[in-house]
Amino acid sequence: MKQFKYFKRFSVIIITGGSSGIGCSIIKAIVNIAPEAQLCNLSRSNPDISLGNNGQHYPVDLSDAQALAEVSESLKARIESAPEGEILLVNNSGFGDYGRLPDLEIHKQLSMIDLNVRAVVDLSARLLPVILPRGGTIVTIASTAAFQPTPFLATYGATKAFVRNWSLALNEDLRGTQVRTLAVCPGPTHSNFFKAAGFETPPMDQGANQGLDMTSDQVAAYTLRAISKERSLIVTGWKNRLITFFGSQLPLVAVTRIGAGILRKMRLEKHKAAK
Repeated sequence: MKQFKYFKRFSVIIITGGSSGIGCSIIKAIVNIAPEAQLCNLSRSNPDISLGNNGQHYPVDLSDAQALAEVSESLKARIESAPEGEILLVNNSGFGDYGRLPDLEIHKQLSMIDLNVRAVVDLSARLLPVILPRGGTIVTIASTAAFQPTPFLATYGATKAFVRNWSLALNEDLRGTQVRTLAVCPGPTHSNFFKAAGFETPPMDQGANQGLDMTSDQVAAYTLRAISKERSLIVTGWKNRLITFFGSQLPLVAVTRIGAGILRKMRLEKHKAAK
């Protein structure tokens, strides 16, 4: 009930990548707890779920800088004309690409940087001038991959480290205003992520994650709870928090080598599944 009351303060809620996975789960929850909010989904494909009575889907490829600039103008106009209330922006769009960097398509790697990093900074910066007078929260979905280098997911892990650190720093930049930030760091999540990253079989289906994985609905629940508690950083699940804590106590080179061993095993399992 407390969480339900908290989300009443938001008049406009903007979510990127809400057509599937964590973003879709956040939309489903928002429609239930804040049905009066104007819900805006930014993604290439239209979500299969309802956006509520005041919802609108904006078909856009956020890795396209010009398309992002254009949709930002539409969103600013919508915010300026919306009823009084705070703004919630959830930067959720992103993808990964699994393998050794020399074996991967450079175009896909650069598109990943554009979506996972540039689009987050660009969209947030463009909307901040209309968010600041109203107040609100900027959420960015990072990952437990943000806490250490990730061989075989090198670019993906680096993008998530960037947005985690960027979100925390932005929170300090905004101290004294009515705007807060939250970085959410989930572990392996049951979603389309692994298929998009090139896995025939998700690692959790191979028994590789030993109970660290969650459903997208569970991650969404953690996210909404953290928003209502005005947290600045959350790692979802106590096992993931334990792993990231102990990882932070080891030398970075050693953590990278350990991570390489774990992720190399996933690479072998991937190739077995592909045969």
